[in-house]
Amino acid sequence: MSEELFEEPILDLERKIEALSGTGDDNATRNRRLQLENELDELRKQIYGNLSSWQKTLVARHPKRPYTHDYLAHMMEDFVELHGDRRYSDDPAIVGGMAVFRGEPVAVIGHQKGRDTKEKIYRNFGMPRPEGYRKALRIMKIAEKFGRPIITFIDTPGAYPGIGAEERGQAEAIAYNLREMAKLKVPVLVTVTGEGGSGGALALGIGNKVNILEYATYSVISPEGCAAILWKDPKMSKVAAKAMKATAPELAKLDIVDEIIREVPGGAHADPKGQAVLVGETLARQMEELSALGPDDLVRQRYDRFRKLGVYEG
Repeated sequence: MSEELFEEPILDLERKIEALSGTGDDNATRNRRLQLENELDELRKQIYGNLSSWQKTLVARHPKRPYTHDYLAHMMEDFVELHGDRRYSDDPAIVGGMAVFRGEPVAVIGHQKGRDTKEKIYRNFGMPRPEGYRKALRIMKIAEKFGRPIITFIDTPGAYPGIGAEERGQAEAIAYNLREMAKLKVPVLVTVTGEGGSGGALALGIGNKVNILEYATYSVISPEGCAAILWKDPKMSKVAAKAMKATAPELAKLDIVDEIIREVPGGAHADPKGQAVLVGETLARQMEELSALGPDDLVRQRYDRFRKLGVYEG
């Protein structure tokens, strides 16, 4: 079996369990279903406990993986979405607004990829244009004005590289976000939930705490892009994925992320609601920790956190 088909045994068992759902509810059926469900749990643990870097990349891109709207639905209350950057237009690839998280008012911003073809096109496959980043920063500034913590969810292949985006200052918009996020005087909590692609991800990633889900990835380029540059051969993507050290354990070892959030058995897409609970528990704990810091301390802690990245001692 190829690396790309690692989920096939899981899907096969899920189909068998689903087939039993319409065959009655006698003891024999219930016992058989319970047996298959136990086998499924064990199989998920076995397969997901031994994923390669390339397979983790595929999981991070899974089409059923929870996106920002899913976390909003399962973690937040009273979400009010804000639109537009007040300069050019709105960008549906980034969702943001005000909400209540476990009783506390917060600002929430994140990438949104879309599910079906129509929504994927509408959301530009989660690749923001400059107006998306400017909208995100506008929401952050509102949050700062009213003393609200900021929560961001990162899941993008990268910033959109189209001509229109470049004409409207894509690089400037990202760079400006980096500078302004570094100066925010409220807690900023970042979570990489899927793909953390290049500057398109980093523009929402300057936080006091940077988390990553167990099977998410975070890097300056995709494995395919790396393979195209170094070897001019897309078949080398698996080699690139391993060499890039973009998976959660490797990023934690390099202190690029602060905490790895465990995923539910079978990956976040297997149980989005359960995954939201795990993410919420981590964010609530971190918000409580950061509440002890004053505005200037938050800025200093964030600055120190990023300033130490990239230091190499031979």
